[in-house]
Amino acid sequence: MPGIDKLPIEETLEDSPQTRSLLGVFEEDAAAISNYINQLFQAMHRIYDAQNELSAATHLTSKLLKEYEKQRFPLGGDDEVMTSTLQQFAKVIDELSSCHAVLSTQLADAMMFPITQFKERDLKEILTLKEVFQIASNDHDAAITRYSRLSKRKENEKIKAEVTEDVYTSRKKQHQTMMHYFCALNTLQYKKKISLLEPLLGYMQAQISFFKMGSENLTEQLEEFLTNIGTSVQNVRREMDCEVENMQQTIEDLEVASDPLYLPDPDPTKFPAHRNLTRKAGYLNARNKTGLVSSSWERQFYFTQGGNLMSQARGDVAGGLVMDIDNCSVMAVDCEDRRYCFQITSFDGKKSSILQAESKKDYEEWICTINNISKQIYLSENPEEIAARVNQSALEAVTPSPSFQQRHESLRPALQPRPPAARTSSSGSLGSDSAALSALSLDSLVAPDTPIQFDIISPVSEDLPGQAKSSGQSGRRTNPFGESGGSKPETEDSILHQLFIVRFLGSMEVRCDESPDVVYETMRQILAARAIHNVFRMTESHLLVTCDCLKLIDPQTQVTRLRFPLPSVVLYATHQENKRLFGFVLRTSGGRVESRQTSICYIFESNNEGEKICDSVGLAKQIALHAELDRKASEKQKEIDRVKEKQQKELNKQKQIEKDLEEQSRLIAASSRSNQSSTEGQFVVLSSSQSEDSDLGEDGKKKRESEA
Repeated sequence: MPGIDKLPIEETLEDSPQTRSLLGVFEEDAAAISNYINQLFQAMHRIYDAQNELSAATHLTSKLLKEYEKQRFPLGGDDEVMTSTLQQFAKVIDELSSCHAVLSTQLADAMMFPITQFKERDLKEILTLKEVFQIASNDHDAAITRYSRLSKRKENEKIKAEVTEDVYTSRKKQHQTMMHYFCALNTLQYKKKISLLEPLLGYMQAQISFFKMGSENLTEQLEEFLTNIGTSVQNVRREMDCEVENMQQTIEDLEVASDPLYLPDPDPTKFPAHRNLTRKAGYLNARNKTGLVSSSWERQFYFTQGGNLMSQARGDVAGGLVMDIDNCSVMAVDCEDRRYCFQITSFDGKKSSILQAESKKDYEEWICTINNISKQIYLSENPEEIAARVNQSALEAVTPSPSFQQRHESLRPALQPRPPAARTSSSGSLGSDSAALSALSLDSLVAPDTPIQFDIISPVSEDLPGQAKSSGQSGRRTNPFGESGGSKPETEDSILHQLFIVRFLGSMEVRCDESPDVVYETMRQILAARAIHNVFRMTESHLLVTCDCLKLIDPQTQVTRLRFPLPSVVLYATHQENKRLFGFVLRTSGGRVESRQTSICYIFESNNEGEKICDSVGLAKQIALHAELDRKASEKQKEIDRVKEKQQKELNKQKQIEKDLEEQSRLIAASSRSNQSSTEGQFVVLSSSQSEDSDLGEDGKKKRESEA
C-alpha cells in the first residue's frame, strides 16, 4: 500500500492556521468517506434483506465499486492499487450477480458486521470527537479572551488564579482532545481500506462456500486474488496498529512535555526569551479602532516573512501583509489597561499598529525580533549569529572598565571651561575646540557612576534639574481648542512655535557640555543599557520649541510634563548615522555636588526630524539672542533716562532747600525783632508793680499774692 498522509500531532499545541487548514481537508475526506460508506452499507444491506433482489443489489454494488475511481477523495483519490483492486472486485461481483442469494447468517457475520462496525462505531466516533474538539476550542478561545482582559493592576488574586486555572484547563483539554481527534482521523485512513476490503472479502468467501460452484479456473483465480487481498488487509492492519502505537506514544510524550506550556504566562526563568531571532510567529491581539474613542481587539496569527509582518485569520489559506517593518520602530506602550502591549510604527511614521502578546516571553521576543528585522539583519547569511554579536556588543558597551575612576581623575585637569560659540552646523555644538576633546577618552565625557533615567518624572512629584518652577506653571494644561483662558500663556508673546513628535529614551549627567561627542556617547550608553536591561517602553510626547523654552507636552491631556529654559540648553546634536536620534545638554545649578553647575544630557527619538529639531532650536536661540540684545539696549536706555531724571530731581531738591533756608532766615529775623519789643514792655510793667508794692506795705503784698 502507498504511504498515507497524516495530521501532525506534534503541532496540535501551536494550533496554527496551517494546521487548521490541513484539519479541514481531513474533515472533508471523512465526510466523503462517510457518504460513500453509507451508500455502500445501503447496497450491502439490500443484499442481506432482500434475497429476491440479490441480483439487482449485487449489480448496484458492482456499479458503486466501479465508480470508486470517480470519487474525489482529498486524501487518496489517486490510490491506483486500491482502484484496481476494487475494479477487479466489481468484475467478479458482476459475474456472480445472477447467483443465488447467500444465507442471511453468513452475510450477517462475514459482510454486514465489519461495515456496520465501521459505520456505527468509527464514523460516529469521528463526529463525536469533532463536536468535543469544537467545544474545547471555543472554551479555550473564551478563556484566552478573559485572560487577555485581565488588568495589569494589583487585582484580586482569587480572580487571577481562577482565570489562570481556566486557561490551563481549557488549553489542556483542547490539546488532548485535538491530539485524539487527529489520531482518529489518521486511523480512519487505514480503517477506510479495511472497511471496504473486509466486507467484500467476507461476501466473496460466503458466496464461494455457499454455492460451491464456478469453474475450476475461475475458482483458482478467485482464490489467488482473495489470498492476495487477505494478505494486503493483514499488512494494512499491522501498519495501522504500528502507527496507532506510535501516535499513542507521541501523545503521551507530548502531554508530559507540554504540561508547563499550558500556562498562558510561563516562568521566564525556566523558559527565557530568545533575543537573537529574526523570525517569529504566534497569536497576537490586534487593536482596531471602532470609533473616536472606542476600540476592539481581534486575535489573529501573526508571522514575519523577510522584512514584512503578516497576519492570517483562522481558516485562511494564506496570510496578508500588515506592515513593512524595515527601518521601523517598536516600543512598549500602555493601552486600555492591558498587559504586554507594544506599538510598531513604520519608517515614514504614517502607519502604526498596537499589538498585545500573550506572555512576557512572547512580548520580549516579538520586540527583539522586530528590532533585529528593522536593522535588516535577516538579509545576511547567518542572521542569528549577527544578531547575537550585535547584542553582545551592546552588552560590552556599558561594561565599566577597571580603571574607569582613575582615568577620570587623570583627565580632570584637562577639561577647562571655555566660552561657548555660536552654532554653525546641524550638530548643534556650541564649542569650537572639538579637536581637543576628541583626543580625550570617551569616559571623560560622562560622569562616573551616573544613573540613567529612562522615564519622565512629573515636575509635581520631583524637582528635576533644569525644570523651572513658578506659581501656576507646573501641571498647567494647554487649551487644545485655542480658546483664551483667565491667564496668559507664557509663550503667547513668542514669535516661534514649532511642534514635533518625540519619544523619550533617557537622560544622564555628563562631565562636559562643549562637544557633540558628549551627545553621541550618551546615546550609545543609553541605547546599550536599554538593550541589556530589556527596557523597551518609550514615552511619546510633543516637543514644543519656542523662543523662551523647550516643552514636553502630553499628547492626550495637553499637560506640560517638562520645561527646559532655552538659555540653559548649551548643546544639541543629531546622531551621525541615525538621524532619528537627537539630544541636548541642559546646564543647571546644583546636582550631586552642591554649589556647582551640572550638565544633564537628554536623548530622544523622532520620526526622521532630528535635524529639523536642531535647526529649530538653533533658530530659537538666535531669536532669543537678538531679543536679549534688544532688551539689554532698552534697559540701558531706560537706565540712562532714570539717571537723568534722578539728577533733575536732586537739582530741584537742592533749589527747594535753598529756598526754604532763605524763608527760614526771614522768619528768624522777624521773630528776633518781636522778642525784643516784648522784653521792653515786660520791664516797664515790672517797675510799676514794684513801686506799688512798696506803697502798700506787707498787707498789700500778701493780698496781691493771694489774688494772684
